[in-house]
Amino acid sequence: MRSMEQALAAGATSSKAIKDKLLRVSHLISSKAIKEKFWKINERFGLLSLDRTGISKMNLNNVKVPKMPGGGAASALIKLGVVAGLGVYGVANSLYNVDGGHRAIVFNRVTGIKDKVYPEGTHFMIPWFERPTIYDVRARPHLVESTSGSRDLQMVRIGLRVLTRPVADQLPTVYRTLGENYNERVLPSIIHETLKAVVAQYNASQLITQRENVSREIRKILTERAANFNIALDDVSITSLTFGKEFTAAIEAKQVAAQEAERAKFVVEKAEQDKRSAIIRAQGEAKSAQLIGQAIANNPAFITLRKIEAAREIAQTISHAANKVYLSADDLLLNLQDLNLDSTGKR
Repeated sequence: MRSMEQALAAGATSSKAIKDKLLRVSHLISSKAIKEKFWKINERFGLLSLDRTGISKMNLNNVKVPKMPGGGAASALIKLGVVAGLGVYGVANSLYNVDGGHRAIVFNRVTGIKDKVYPEGTHFMIPWFERPTIYDVRARPHLVESTSGSRDLQMVRIGLRVLTRPVADQLPTVYRTLGENYNERVLPSIIHETLKAVVAQYNASQLITQRENVSREIRKILTERAANFNIALDDVSITSLTFGKEFTAAIEAKQVAAQEAERAKFVVEKAEQDKRSAIIRAQGEAKSAQLIGQAIANNPAFITLRKIEAAREIAQTISHAANKVYLSADDLLLNLQDLNLDSTGKR
């Protein structure tokens, strides 16, 4: 396109130069042959307003400049390029994309916010008259911390994690009432208010022992409050509970005392078990002695059998000892040969 413009400019410059040269030549004509040539050129191009008898004046407005080769095609190409550029610009500004997990609403300068919610994909709009606003409808986490007082007047710093998202079907209403930054306008206020109301119903110790119930109640109230603003809550969980230094120290002391009590209880129970074991062991020994006495009374040879068993154990122990020990048969058999018992158990 630039080369065509340069060619047209060069053609205009050459036409002006031709006019200037012909004007100078008209004053220098002297011979008849030159005059005849001049008349022929003048009749062909219509340069001068004169007749065969003389020159009146130059008629530069009647100068016919030959058209540049391809001038019409160049002009057509220029027009086509301009039209194509405007078309591409218009199409580019008439389309917009809605990514995955997003929804769009459109503001019209004449009718305002449209009630239609546009899903994912590419959509058409009228440039300048319409403007799309795109919302992220995926669940997003919000971490909020609040300091509240418990029922027993203990200050508690509680951390809360909330997953929220706008209700997709109600995006036009959300835009009209809250705008694009709906989270910053609604969530902090309702979360702080809900936390203070719920924490005030529990003692500090109950907040620890009944943490699941506290979280469930906070979620129930927050879900109801957020629904009034067309905001959905997918999850609510307590992330941290921090108490004052004095209360924390008291809890630690209580835990230490509880552990000491458990330890003392264990010691008492162990002593009871030892006592019962000793009683049972003594009863067993007494019963064993009674049975042995009855066995000896019924059969005096029973004690002889016991001596033989004891002698066998002694001999086995001595055989494995590092030091050599010599015992006589009388000592080893515990003077068993001195006992000459008959079948009645008498000598």
